[in-house]
Amino acid sequence: MNTGLMVDGQSQLQEPGSHSYPEQPLVLRVIARIISWVFHPVFVPVMVIAFLLYEHPYLFAGFSSFLKFRIMMIAIVCFTFFPLVTVLLLKGLKFIDTIYLHTQKDRVIPFIACMIWYFWISYVWFNFGKTTGGADMPKEAVLFAAATFISTIIGLMVNIRMKVSLHTISAGIVLAFFILMAFTQSLHFGSWLSVALLFTGLVCTARMIVSDHTTKEIYGGLVTGAASVLLARTLLGWLG
Repeated sequence: MNTGLMVDGQSQLQEPGSHSYPEQPLVLRVIARIISWVFHPVFVPVMVIAFLLYEHPYLFAGFSSFLKFRIMMIAIVCFTFFPLVTVLLLKGLKFIDTIYLHTQKDRVIPFIACMIWYFWISYVWFNFGKTTGGADMPKEAVLFAAATFISTIIGLMVNIRMKVSLHTISAGIVLAFFILMAFTQSLHFGSWLSVALLFTGLVCTARMIVSDHTTKEIYGGLVTGAASVLLARTLLGWLG
């Protein structure tokens, strides 16, 4: 590990790659920490799926309450439970130094594991109508699942060069996804898009305050997430 120091623009010593944002008051740091936990990447996808299931006016209108609950459970298991268990097992087996994944090395195996979980849920939802004999999964839900899967592939490659922010990858997916829905659906998405913008701003600001990410790593996460949505849409268009 490189333990050398460098001088930043304010003539202060810091580790290479660490951010140089001025330290914020304790209250702001506590709020930023809470935001980082509430909008952790393992929780955000479940929030989006819950929105599509229970808040969107027509995407799942023809689905029974039990089927909605089943879809919600699949989302919780694949987006939250399996990734959390994977990280805890890796920590218990000492494959990673900390559950917070502070280093690029610590993130390699979790990226690959999440790639498997996210591919599985994308595949299941893409073939949902064939396996259940009922209605197909709305294409928006399939698109979102596919975008999360693609984000792990891009994120793993970007991780070779820099410790891209996982929080802002999820924020980039959400923002691009809502923008895409606003352009493709005949609904007034103004309020929902405003929430997505607020969410993105809060996450990025919180990571600047309490993480060791550089500005490049934070905005790199946004670009990675947005690119994943666009690639997922293109791929699903090819697959029909």
